[in-house]
Amino acid sequence: MPKLSKSTAGSHMAIPGYVDTYSQDLGDWNVSIETMLTDLDEAPFFKGAPDDLCQGHHVGYVLKGKFGIRKADGSEEIFEAGEAFVIEPGHTPLSFEGGEYVAFTPTEEARAQMAVIMPNILKYAKEQGIELPAELMAQMGPSATP
Repeated sequence: MPKLSKSTAGSHMAIPGYVDTYSQDLGDWNVSIETMLTDLDEAPFFKGAPDDLCQGHHVGYVLKGKFGIRKADGSEEIFEAGEAFVIEPGHTPLSFEGGEYVAFTPTEEARAQMAVIMPNILKYAKEQGIELPAELMAQMGPSATP
C-alpha cells in the first residue's frame, strides 16, 4: 500500500522563509504535507490559470495553525488545526505562518496546477530578491532562470 511521510517523500520543495513542502503521487492522488513559514496570499502564483484561480479539487486536514482560501467571489474560508477540508476549483490559497496541513489532490489536477505555479514562483522570487535553493531550481528544469 503506498504511503507518504516527510522522510520518504519523492519531492521536497523548500523556499526558505516561505514554505516547506513534501509531496508524492500515490496512485491517482498527489499527497502533500505543507508547512507555511510566513503569512502569504498565494494569488500571484495562479496568474495564467483559468480566471487566475486554482482549478484543483483538494481534500485535507490541518495539523497545526490555520490555512485558508479566497474564493472567486472574494469570500474567504479559514480552516484551523483539527479541521478537515474539501475545496472545490476556483480559489487561491491563503497561508498563515506556522500552519501545517496535509492535502490530497487528483494527480492530473496537481500537475496542471504546478505547470502554472512554478513560473510564477520564479517571477515572485526574482521580484522579492529570494534566492531559491539549487535543488528546487533543478526540479523546475532547464527553463528556470534565477
